[in-house]
Formats: sequence, structure tokens, C-alpha cells
Amino acid sequence: MQKKKLLNGTIKRHPDGFGFFIPDDIGHPDVYIPRNSMEGIMTNDKVVIEAFPEKGTERFRGEIIRVLARGTKTVVGRFYKMNERVGAIRDEGKGWGQDLKIKIEDSLNAKDKELVAAEIVTYPEQGKSFTGKVTEIIGDALDPLTDIKRVIRSNNIPLEFSKSTLEEAKNFSEVPDEKDFKGRRDLRDKNLITIDGATAKDFDDAVYVEVTDEGFLLYVAIADVSHYVRIGSSIDKDAYERGTSVYFPNYVVPMLPEVLSNGLCSLNPHVPRLCLVAEMLFDFTGEMKRSDFYEAVMESKARVTYGEAQEVIDGSDVEKLSHVKENILRLADLAKILMAKRFKEGSLDLEIPETELVIDGAGVPIDIQRSERLFSHRLIEEMMLAANVGVAKFLSSRNIPALYRIHEPPNEMAIRVLEKYLANFGGKTKLGQGKLQKRLTKALEEFENRPEAQILHILTLRSMSQAKYSMNNVGHFGLGFEFYTHFTSPIRRYPDLIVHRLLKNQVMPNSGYRLMSEDDLSSAGTILSAAEQRSTKAERQVQSIKKARFMEKFVGQEFDGMISSVAKFGVFVLLREYDVDGLVRLDDLGGDRFEYDEENLRLVAKKSGFAYGIGDMIRIQVAAADPELGQINFVLAGVEKEESEDERTPAEVSADSFLKKLHGQQKERSFRPSKDQGRDRERRPERGERREERGAFAKGGRKDSRQEFIKKDKARGEERPFKKDKGPRSKFFGDSRKDEQGQREKIQKIERQFNFKPGSREDDEKRGPDKSLLDMILGPEKYRKDGEETPAKDKPKLSKKLMFAEQSKLRDNDDYSEKNSDSLKHRTPDRKDSKKRGKTENDSRGVRKARLSPSRGKGKAR
Repeated sequence: MQKKKLLNGTIKRHPDGFGFFIPDDIGHPDVYIPRNSMEGIMTNDKVVIEAFPEKGTERFRGEIIRVLARGTKTVVGRFYKMNERVGAIRDEGKGWGQDLKIKIEDSLNAKDKELVAAEIVTYPEQGKSFTGKVTEIIGDALDPLTDIKRVIRSNNIPLEFSKSTLEEAKNFSEVPDEKDFKGRRDLRDKNLITIDGATAKDFDDAVYVEVTDEGFLLYVAIADVSHYVRIGSSIDKDAYERGTSVYFPNYVVPMLPEVLSNGLCSLNPHVPRLCLVAEMLFDFTGEMKRSDFYEAVMESKARVTYGEAQEVIDGSDVEKLSHVKENILRLADLAKILMAKRFKEGSLDLEIPETELVIDGAGVPIDIQRSERLFSHRLIEEMMLAANVGVAKFLSSRNIPALYRIHEPPNEMAIRVLEKYLANFGGKTKLGQGKLQKRLTKALEEFENRPEAQILHILTLRSMSQAKYSMNNVGHFGLGFEFYTHFTSPIRRYPDLIVHRLLKNQVMPNSGYRLMSEDDLSSAGTILSAAEQRSTKAERQVQSIKKARFMEKFVGQEFDGMISSVAKFGVFVLLREYDVDGLVRLDDLGGDRFEYDEENLRLVAKKSGFAYGIGDMIRIQVAAADPELGQINFVLAGVEKEESEDERTPAEVSADSFLKKLHGQQKERSFRPSKDQGRDRERRPERGERREERGAFAKGGRKDSRQEFIKKDKARGEERPFKKDKGPRSKFFGDSRKDEQGQREKIQKIERQFNFKPGSREDDEKRGPDKSLLDMILGPEKYRKDGEETPAKDKPKLSKKLMFAEQSKLRDNDDYSEKNSDSLKHRTPDRKDSKKRGKTENDSRGVRKARLSPSRGKGKAR
């Protein structure tokens, strides 16, 4: 048996209060941290825990010993003015454990509900409270112009450069000095060009290809950032902290100051620039024969956009590019050869369309469209892939510690799930035979040019592990490369800058660039992978916010879409007209109750058998859009919603259900409850269903009102046998019929089954709980006399379901709490007058009391 052990790692706080610990030791599984150990602990805190295995499972449970470092130092949220002395930023994301208190004098005079950034002053530990002070007033939380700033602050992305960095940046000139050209190869006579998007401002790669007798000689020139950003400088420290540039619509948070990112290190046309070149020779089958790496000086001959390059490839004459036309066509020829070779060897070809947001000057999205993937995009990608592979092979051949871009194979479970998806769509290819990349490619080819192809490409991407930076080269699964690194974007990615320095150390021994230790590289891989993930998360958040803002104007309108994902709580629908997806909650899928079919990855109606699966076409109506949270909700088109008035606790609903079932009343559906019931009875909630997720219940085909049924029958010439009964309803039987014979038959049936007779039903409303029901739960009177012990064998056999139901209803209702429940007390009723009650006292020999945890409130009984 494994013993307790101490582990270092990161904590993730769940909204319900418990946590999950992610160990630094990647070989150890995650550890569950109970709620009582999470006091004062916040998401992303570095902690030490004591972990121990749970009995009978492979899981681990732990207790937090101490906090090593706080993961959250600043927070963003709305400032709520509590009173004249203090305000607060609420823990709406449930990642802190409590609200952040801010004194009014530390609020920078923020207005109520204004969006602010705050620095944490004291953390909730060792008796301290959770306090902070406002450092910046961002503005109105609903203002579109604050969307990006809010996301930047909430993700702790550094926005301003340090003063020392800005001072260093002032020392750079607009053009390189002639002295910097010394010792470099001069490539200014080569027709090197940049190919980028129309809105790009920084150009860090240029390409040129020549055709020789041996094949294609490719030049990939990359901006020489390492020449300007020296190790240990303030610019270098700020760049390392950022890790990457972050790209938002109409806004960029750069890794380097603008004088470098848009100036000296940007390969702008017709100006000299310092570069680091990967020169590679490929034969006519795409095989790399040799490679060479060196410093150079170059001059871009044209700034080409993807659209312009595509026009040239398609045969159109673009006058301003006539001098580089042959270069573009040769690049296209080489790209086709390299693509064919790569896919033949197993590289995955996942076409995931990117979203393009069109934003106006006020920050309001005016259109959302899928960005078009042209061959010119693939052209430049193939050149970059070739350079990255060439550099990775070179560094590996030198046997030096280096930083690689790795992508581990997906786990077996993820592949099995993906195989189910493919089979549900009608795919025939099995993924467990042969090289996985080739099997995946073949499986996806079966759906080429079909509507569900896009969904399957997204699902395949989701099944993959996340690519990251590491000194341990395990290859790149998705691309099918044994050697791969990032070399081509040092302006916007710090890992590329590290690779440049390592490469220069090898090709220019006297350059002064040093190798990095394995420990430093390992740390860099972890830190820079996290920075990339932070950037990706922020970019997706802004997209979600802008999409929700865009869909606000379409609330109430209908669209066609395709189900892109199925979960236990509903389905996500991707619209055909816009690259937008939203959630249709389980409660909004119609009148039937749906269950999640995990085996076939569907939601199946319990009664009708109707199912919703990935790829199904569906028409929806936009129900709500929340720009603050970046969430969009849909409902089925043409389905009206009905407000829920059922305020009962789950235990009450469950108890009523058990009682109904026991008395045979489940077969008859009540269309409209009588007044004395006091509530509109809705569907019984699913086991484990969260109360906050029980929204309005949509009407389905089977939810017509009673009057509508009668109208339909009359139209057909039929008459329904039932009529509306305005008389009192029996509390015991739940039956409103006046048929005396039917009542007698029911009483006889109960007498035979439970060996008792119900008492008089007069004054039911005044008398309270029916005596016969109490007899049924507590046993006949003779078993409840004071001080009288009855052998267990002589006691009546009670229904366990009924006992549980009654207990549940009692303990979750103020009127029938454990403290005053008649069912849990001995009664001595006045025999002469049933309306009067005698004295009561607790009797431990009755039904056992419901056990309540002292820390739990009403409705939280175990």
C-alpha cells in the first residue's frame, strides 16, 4: 500500500469549493482536495500537499500543508459599493473562495458597478481578510471598448513595458547601422518577399526559391531579433515574461516594443534588414538534401498579401508583383511537392476554419465570418515547416540541449471516443490498425465535401493532446515529424528567440551566444507553454464576448445550424450563416425527458426514443446573449417556453413521487392541480440535477392542456370520460373522483395490502396530515404506546421507499423540520375530538431521524 507523500504543484479551485491539485511531477496523477482544506486557497496557487491513495481506487486525496506562492496578484471585476466605508469585487468566477473587500479610500473613487482592476493586498490566511486596492478604472463593463482591456487584465497579461525597457528602446535607430553588416552574407540581390495578411504590421519571415539541376534551393530569411535583444537586458526580461504577442481584433499586445516589432525587426519592403537564414536544398521529390544556417543582410522586394499571391498562382496578372511573379510560382511548385510528401508520410490535414471578426471603431462587431483558407496560406506554411524541421534536425545532430516544439500522441481513450464519433457518422475506417496518423487521414477523407466534415475535423483536433515546448524531443504527432521546433517567428514568440541563440552558438562559435543548461531549458519550456496557453485563452475569450455582442441584435430570430457537441446538460449548435455556436439547454429540448447516451454520444428522449447527435441539422431561435460572460443560449425554433412555479425542494418532489407511486396514482396524469395543492407540479428532476439548471420547461407535443385535448376530441365527435372535479382532493389517495364504488375498491385494496383502514376524511384540511398515513409510516397505535417494547418480528413491515420519502420531505421543509415533525414524535391524540391534539414527546422507537451534517443548511441533507 502506498504511503502518504508530500507533493508540490498547482491548485485549481472548483466553483463548488473543492479543488484539484496538479503535481509538478508529471508522473503522479491529479489529487482531489476536499472543501475543508481549501479555506483561503485560490486558483493557480502553488502549494504543498500531503497526498494519500483512496481505498479501493487508483485516485488520490490530499490536504494542503502550505502555500508556496500566490497565483493571482491582480483581479478584474465590477466594483460594488457596499456602504460609505467599504466596497467589494465579487467572486463571480468562484476562483477566489470569497469576495475581495476594498476600502473606499483605496477605490480611486470608482463608481458602483464600474469595471476596475485591483491589486490584492492581503490573502485570506492566518486570520487575515481578503483585501485589495483599485489600481485602474477600466470603465463601463458593458462598453464594447472595454472588452479587450477586461480580458487582458483578467488573464494577467502584461500590458505596459517597464520604464527601463522603454529607455532601452529609445537607443535604437530606425535603420540598421552599416557596421552591423560586417561578417554577414549579402542577400540584397535576391528576390526575397514577405507573404502575410492584409492587416499584418510585423513581418518576420521572407522567402525565395531557385530551381537548380539538383532541385529547389529554398531561402527562408527570419528577422534577426537576437542581434538586438541581448540576454539579461530589460527588453529581454519583459519579452520572457510575456512569452508571446497576443492578437485581438484591431489590437495587439506585442512581445517587443514597437521600435523593434514594427521597425528594425520587421522585414519591411525596400529597406535593409538583418536576418538569420535557413538555406535548404530539396530534390524534386521533396527530400531535404542539405541545409545551411548563417547571418545575412537582406532587402524585401515586395510586401505580398495572401490574396495577391493567390491571384498570381491562379494565373492573373498583378502588375505591381510582376518582378516577383516567377518567385511566387516556384514557391507554389515547391509547396505542392512538400505537401504531397508530408501527407504521404502521415501528417494530419485538419482544416479548422478560423473566425474573422469585423469590428468598428466603437468596438462593436458588425460581421462574423469564416476566414477563407487559400493555397497561398498553405504555401507560406510549408516554407515555415521546412525551416523549422531543418533547424530541429541540425540542433539534434549536435547533441546539445535545445528547445523543441512537441506534440504527444493522443491517449487511447480519446481515440476510442473519436472512433465512436466517426462510426456514428457512418465512417468505416478503424483507427486501431496501422499508423494512427494515416488511419485518421483516411477516416476523414471519407467525409470530404460533406456537411459534417467540419465538425469531424474539430472533434479530431479536440481528441489530440496540446502541443507544447520541451527539451525532451518526442516528435510532433499531428505533423508527423520526428524533429520539429519553432524558429520562424522571433518577433512574437520567445521560444523562437531561444532557438536563434542556440543556433548561432553552433554556426558562429565566436559570436558570444551561450548554450542553456538543461534546468533552464526545462523551466523555459514550462513557462513559455503556459504563456502560450494564456494567450490562446484570452484570444478565445474576446472572440466569445464579441460573438455574444454580435448576436444580441438577433435575439428572437431563427437560424439553421448543426449540432457540434453533445453534453449531459444540452447540445451546442454551430450556425450555418455565422461562425457562432451556442447552447441549447437540456430543459429547452422539448417536453420529453432526455438522457445522455454515453456509449453512442447522444441525448435520447426517454419516452419517444428521439435522439440528438453530433452532426444533426437543427433550427434554433436565439434566446439570450451575454457579452459580459461571452455566452449565447439557443432554444428550439417554434417551441414556447413555460415558466416554472414549482418551488419545492428536490427532496419534496422525490417524496411526493414515491407516495404517488405507492398509491397507484402515477398512471393518471394530472393536467392542472387543484387549488388546495398550492403549486403547479412540473416534471420530476433528474437524479443529481442541479437546481439552478432547472429552468422553464418547454412544451412538447404531449404537453397540451386538458382543455385542448377536450376540444380535439369534440372535433372528432368523441367525448372524454373525465370531467373537471371542483371537490376536495383526498390527501391520502391523491384522487379527485366521486365514484363511491371506485373509492371502496381502493380502500379494500389498501386494507389488504397494509392491514389498516383509513379514518374519516372530514375536515382533512383542518386536521392536518392524515392519521392513516401516519399509521402507515409509524405503525399502528399499539406499537407506539409509551414505554412498551415490541419485538421486531411483530412490528409491521414498512415500505423503505415510503420511509425515505417521508423523511426527505420532512427534513427539507420548514413546516415539517426535524425539530417539530409529528412523524418523529409520539402522539397521544384526543380520542373524543380528532381536531384537538394531545401532548407529544420524542420517541426514539419510531422512524429513525434523518441525519443532518451540522454544516449543511436546509435542503442539504445527506
